[in-house]
Amino acid sequence: MKGIKMLLGALAAASLLFSVNASAQENANRDENGKVVRGAYETNKAFDNVSVNLGIGWNAGLNFGNKGKIPVAQGMGGLGVDLGISKMWTPFIGARLNYHGIANSLEGKVDFSKTQHFLTGDLLWSFIDTFWGYKETRAWDLLPYVSAGYARVQGDNDWVLGGGFLNKFYISDRIDLLVDLRAMIHKASAYKLNYTGIGRFEIPVSATVGIAYNFGKTGFDRHSSITPVVIPVPFTTEQYNALADKVAALEKENAALKNKIASMENELNTYKNMLSNGQAYIYENGNFTAVDAKAGAPITLYFDCGSAELSAREKAHLEYFCENVVDADTKLSVNGYADKQTGSARRNQQLSEQRVKTVVNLLKKAGANESNIETAAHGATVQPFKKAALNRVVTVEVK
Repeated sequence: MKGIKMLLGALAAASLLFSVNASAQENANRDENGKVVRGAYETNKAFDNVSVNLGIGWNAGLNFGNKGKIPVAQGMGGLGVDLGISKMWTPFIGARLNYHGIANSLEGKVDFSKTQHFLTGDLLWSFIDTFWGYKETRAWDLLPYVSAGYARVQGDNDWVLGGGFLNKFYISDRIDLLVDLRAMIHKASAYKLNYTGIGRFEIPVSATVGIAYNFGKTGFDRHSSITPVVIPVPFTTEQYNALADKVAALEKENAALKNKIASMENELNTYKNMLSNGQAYIYENGNFTAVDAKAGAPITLYFDCGSAELSAREKAHLEYFCENVVDADTKLSVNGYADKQTGSARRNQQLSEQRVKTVVNLLKKAGANESNIETAAHGATVQPFKKAALNRVVTVEVK
């Protein structure tokens, strides 16, 4: 009975230890944003994160009464020994092959001749690392486990099932302190006892304290980056052929556009220095028309249909004129027109006025005095040229 009380005390202490340490270690493995750091982790080699453990402690036996009666102690208890080898596959899951020997005490004496032998395979789960993130130097880790294996009790072979809580305390990379709380169940008939009302099942419970030595590489390394898996999308033959035809058509169209651009660039090369020979040009229906631009003579500034803005070429034409002719004393006459073939009379009048205003503003920027500029906007009432494109014009003349 004394042994049972000691075990119950150990279980209570473990529960208290769990609640205190779980709270203390909650922030032990978080990133700069306060989030728990988790895997993925690189696979460890066969002999990495392998440990051998040896422990010693106390055990007690409980007997489950017939037909599910409340468990009662049969007065057994004594020395318990653990010897095992374990392997952690990941920071969270591992396995252990464990030998557990019990030498029970009957009537106050330990009888080593009736030592019970249990060989189990234990599946380990790291509770704290799972919820608070893996940390190699964590002071305390709790590993609940389930067991199944073989029992040898007083010359009889039997099965055994069980589980427990393995408490692991970090001492160094190679050494851990272990506190193992275990309970198992197997057939009570193997004990061959003559107690009255012996039950069907015996429940050995034990608490051992021991040391684990870690072999190979200790700890786990996180992957530096995780490459997402790209799942290819299957295509049917018809879909592939349709896409191939579309790509070929686009490539052909692209080649044709490149040829057209090259042809236009060759055509425009002739007119790059259009002002150097005293000529200006307008472009209409694929053709250029030359217009005289002699300094001191009237100049014509051509606009696109419906526009009151000068193109870069026409601005250059006007700038050349201003550099060679215009100063603050120059008296100028500016007349604006619109072609009568497009737009209403009212719209054409407005358009010619806007065109005149655009040119006057540019003349003022070039140094002309506004008081020396005479303006007139004729709309489409006057058509100085025969071609419609030529009548979208503002003329500037030195008076």
